[in-house]
Amino acid sequence: MKRIREMELKFTVAGRMPKSVNEVFEAVADPDRLSCFFTTGGAKGRLAPGAEVTWDFHDFPGAFPVLVQEVVQNEKIVLQWEATQDPSTWTTVTMTFHELEDGRTLVRISEYGWPETEDGLKSSFGNCEGWTGMLCAMKAWLEHGINLRDGFYK
Repeated sequence: MKRIREMELKFTVAGRMPKSVNEVFEAVADPDRLSCFFTTGGAKGRLAPGAEVTWDFHDFPGAFPVLVQEVVQNEKIVLQWEATQDPSTWTTVTMTFHELEDGRTLVRISEYGWPETEDGLKSSFGNCEGWTGMLCAMKAWLEHGINLRDGFYK
């Protein structure tokens, strides 16, 4: 595979949610809530340190294993999952939750760890799009009970 220019493939996306830190944190950590707007094929297992959970997306069938590395209630979730078609490559995702002065919650999602190849670059762009979509879907679900993901990708 052709290597791309020397650089670390990583990104950070962020969004502000109209709910408390605890409500936003639980929307991600609780598999039943996460399945309402993101893992529409179902999430199995609460995000807890050392847990291996699965995330399934109705529009991209097949359960993805997710390894939970760290959880700090209402502050941070760190997980790893497969990065590309190569099962030996896993990326690290860090989600942070910050209470804002106006009562909203700022969520930041960072991901890194792709191989510096064309496939790695393509996968990183795809995941950046996916996490941005997840933040938009979470806001719509938290604020209005709407599942934006339903029918969006297929």
